[in-house]
Amino acid sequence: MEFDKEIELIDALGEIYPNSKRNTLRKMLTSGRVKVGNEVIHKAKFIVKKGDSVTISDRETAAKESPPPVQKKKHPRIKILFEDEHIIVVNKQAGLLSVSTDKMEPDTLHSRVVNYLKTENEKSWAFIVHRLDRETSGVMVFSKHKRHKEYLQEQFANREVHRIYHALTEGKPEKESGTIHEWLLEDKFLKVKAVKKNHPKAREAITHYNVEDHDEFASLIQLTIETGRRHQIRVGLANLGCPVLGDEAHGAEGNPIGRIALHASSLEFLHPETDDPVRFEAPIPFGPEGKARSQ
Repeated sequence: MEFDKEIELIDALGEIYPNSKRNTLRKMLTSGRVKVGNEVIHKAKFIVKKGDSVTISDRETAAKESPPPVQKKKHPRIKILFEDEHIIVVNKQAGLLSVSTDKMEPDTLHSRVVNYLKTENEKSWAFIVHRLDRETSGVMVFSKHKRHKEYLQEQFANREVHRIYHALTEGKPEKESGTIHEWLLEDKFLKVKAVKKNHPKAREAITHYNVEDHDEFASLIQLTIETGRRHQIRVGLANLGCPVLGDEAHGAEGNPIGRIALHASSLEFLHPETDDPVRFEAPIPFGPEGKARSQ
């Protein structure tokens, strides 16, 4: 399709596929399916100039021309989704701390990644970029160099990282999709609650949600977050009247699968060395029927 105006590539795709979700369009970009002229373009904000043509190839052709950055290794204590000389991306298990607190816990995902890297090079280190709650599973990235850590954290701070979560909730929201916009306060006991916007210590939390599946008891909800506040998804869903399954601290009535059903299923950012967009996914470990899945 040829465009008669300047337009961002993600918006151009939206005009070509008006019924597709934004996340679907992003997958087209990260999988190398989109060309402007004869060049494969990954960046959503790339400017399509007047007269430029945008074409979309099928998945098979794109895979041959530009294979996705997927590389898996096996390690007994961590689930590696991808690793190169700059970053390591892992699938965190539920119930494991991301990093140690002031109590200096010896066993965390960070310590396991560091130990793994040191088996290959004693001077190696894993720099902490972001965190997931202890109860949350899913995709986390660590950098191997300080400069890359700073660039990745800058992307998080500027809300340029695309993060998708999935939650299994009790009940179903009144609306199939929407945005939860709240102001959260964390007290000295690390408990989080929604407060008024003008509270001096309140921090903005924005969560977009879409119900993917449901029955009379539970719903599988996809969530994207613009902000990374502690417990923002759990508090937001609880305030919708649909607490995350197993999240008794925020109103759930039970814990039928032995964990809080919240999972970081996808993480997309610019690779800190190449500046190319990369996307990593971890399979959802629970189903809409309310059962845990093996991984």
